[in-house]
Amino acid sequence: MTSIIDFDVPFDGHTLKADHYVGRDSNRILYLHGAGASTRRGHHMLRSALQQCGLGSICFDAIGHGDTGGTLSESSIASRTRQAQAVLAARAMPEPLAIVGSSMGAYNAIRLTEHHKVDALVLIVPGVYTPSAYEVPFGPGFSTVIRRERSWADSDAWHILSRFEGRLLVLHAEHDATIPLEISDRLFGAATRAQSRQLCIVQGAEHNRLWALLKETPADFDAALDMVVEVVNGGRQ
Repeated sequence: MTSIIDFDVPFDGHTLKADHYVGRDSNRILYLHGAGASTRRGHHMLRSALQQCGLGSICFDAIGHGDTGGTLSESSIASRTRQAQAVLAARAMPEPLAIVGSSMGAYNAIRLTEHHKVDALVLIVPGVYTPSAYEVPFGPGFSTVIRRERSWADSDAWHILSRFEGRLLVLHAEHDATIPLEISDRLFGAATRAQSRQLCIVQGAEHNRLWALLKETPADFDAALDMVVEVVNGGRQ
């Protein structure tokens, strides 16, 4: 019988709505959703599959998303990192952490490696950002910064990942109209000190349709899931 525990975390006048997919063998995965209309519930497919493999995960709706509510203008990329840290502290999650980050959440995952012991990073359709956008509240000002041509090119993500010594998996969607392949390539290439690193381009996938596409072919879904499990478990299946 699977177990999902809902919980709340106070943060800066808000109440972050979160849940814990309780794992049989391990409960050290922090899962970070993306921007736009993304919520923690949109990642049930992968989290449920990980839970069936014994791997529990914790995920929360960032401010302006899902059950947490509020407005995006009350948040920023930097605030999302701090929100994640509040959730980690509230649940006293054991380190080293395994962090799964999707889209914008991938950049938050990378940033968290500067402050926490992390030995496994799974970056799904990863977005990265210029440091000048980090503290800017979401809204017109933020959009102006990131819509500058190749604004992500001077991201600090490359430098941060160059110091990462854990296991890295980057999953890129072949037909991603949001994230250019160059970003995933550079993330993979930057992690020169990683214990292991892998870049997987999911054929036919789009930015918001990667796992759902894989699910249509169970063997492909299972193969991608095995890659995630191997990174989280350090090669121990």
